[in-house]
Amino acid sequence: MKARSTTMWAAAVAAAALVLTACGGGGSSAPTESSSSSDAGPNPRDGIVFDVGVTDEPCPEAINPDNGCIYLGVLSDLTEGPFAPLATQVVTGQQDFWKYVNERGGISGFDVNMAQNTRDNKYDPAVHSQEYRAIEPNILALAQTLGTPQTQAILPDMEADNVIGVPASWWSGWQFPETDGGVILESGASYCIAAMGGLDWWVENKAPITKLIAVGYPGDYGGDYAAGAEKWAAANGVEFAGIVETAPNATAGNQDAAVAAILESGADVVAVGVGPAEAAEIIGKAVASKFAGKFLGAAPTWNPLLLQTAAAPALIANYTNVGTTGSFGTPSAAMDAMKAQLGEGILPANDGYTYGWVWQYPLKAALEKAAANGDLTREGLVAAVQGGVEVDYEGALPNSLVGGPPADVDRSVSINIPDEESPLGVKTLLMGYVGKTAQAYDYSGPCSG
Repeated sequence: MKARSTTMWAAAVAAAALVLTACGGGGSSAPTESSSSSDAGPNPRDGIVFDVGVTDEPCPEAINPDNGCIYLGVLSDLTEGPFAPLATQVVTGQQDFWKYVNERGGISGFDVNMAQNTRDNKYDPAVHSQEYRAIEPNILALAQTLGTPQTQAILPDMEADNVIGVPASWWSGWQFPETDGGVILESGASYCIAAMGGLDWWVENKAPITKLIAVGYPGDYGGDYAAGAEKWAAANGVEFAGIVETAPNATAGNQDAAVAAILESGADVVAVGVGPAEAAEIIGKAVASKFAGKFLGAAPTWNPLLLQTAAAPALIANYTNVGTTGSFGTPSAAMDAMKAQLGEGILPANDGYTYGWVWQYPLKAALEKAAANGDLTREGLVAAVQGGVEVDYEGALPNSLVGGPPADVDRSVSINIPDEESPLGVKTLLMGYVGKTAQAYDYSGPCSG
C-alpha cells in the first residue's frame, strides 16, 4: 500500500509542478518645483518639489496627458521561482490599482507608472539586488519588493538611497523601525501573528491541540510562520514537535523527508509555510500515508490550481488557509473597486491580485501625504512615512497607522477553506479575527531573524 501511494504521489507531484509553473522614466538630480499651468486653472503640481523618479512630463501612454509622472519600481518573482504564479498576479493587481487611481485624476497632478521599471527577481536575493541597482536611478519608490530575504538583501541600499518599498511579504520585522530601516510600508498581520491567530481560531472552533509541528522554508517566510506556531504552543502549554525545514526553491517531488517527519511527530496540527506545489505534495502524501492531523497553511501556500491536482481531495478535507484579507469576492469597498477595474464577470487567476491591490493603499496614502506637504522628493516621502501614514483600506483590512511606532500593529487574520464553488477555489469564513494569543503576545520585536 505504501509503495503504491508513493508511486501515485510521484505522478501527482509532477502534475502539480506543471500546473503551478504556468519597463525608463526618471527625474532630475536636483529638486524641481512645478510652475506650469493650464486654461483649466492652477496646476495641482504647483508648489510641490520633486526630483528622482518624478517628472513634469507625462507618463508613457498617460491616462492624463497634462499630468506629470511618478515612477515606481517592482522587483518580483515573475518566471522561475516558487511564487511566480502568485507574483505575476500581484503585479497585475498593482498595475490595475494605479490605473484605477490614474483614471480618477492621479496623485496631485501626477499619474503613477510602474510598468517601466518592473523586473524579475527569480526569487533570488542576488538577482533582486542586481535588478534594484538597475532601476534605482529611475524610481521614487518600490511598489513591490517580493520576498523576505530578497528585501533584506537590498534594505541597506534602500536606506542609503531613501527609497520607500512595499513588501510582498509579511515578515514580522517589517513592523519595527530597527529592522525595516524606516523605509518599509507593510500591510496586514505578520506571518508570526497569522500562525498564532489561525491556531487560536482552530482551538476555538474545531478541536483542542495537544501536539503541534511546523514545516517551512528556513530563513524565509516559513521560518517566521513557524516561529509564531512555536510561540503559540509555549503560550498555551501545547507540546511543540519542532520545525521541519525545507529549502526555498526546492522543486515539488523533494518533500519526502518533511512528510516523514510529520508522520513520525504524531501532531494534531501542522503549521505549513512553503510554496503551493510543496504544500500540495506534503499534505497529499501525508494524508495518503494515513496521517490523521490537519494543516494550517500561511497565505502563500494556496493557489486555486491545486484543485486541479491529485492533492485536491486531501486539501479540501484537511487544509485551512490563514490569510490577512479575504479572498477575491469577499464583500468590501476595495473589492467593489477591484471588480470595477477588472470588468463584469472577469476573475483574476488567484489572490495574488487581491494582495497586490491591497498592498498599494499605504503607498497611495504616503504619496498623497508627501504631496500635501509639498515635497515629493525621496526624502520628503521618507519623512511622510516615518511620521506615520493613516491608511484607509476600504474594508479589505482594518484601517491603521502604517510607519512610525509599531504599537498598534494589525493582529487580525482571515480564515479560508478550499471550496470548488468559490471564485478562486477558496472561501473566506471569517475576516478580521483576532485570537486571544495573538492579542496578548508581547510584540516588541521580530519573531524571527
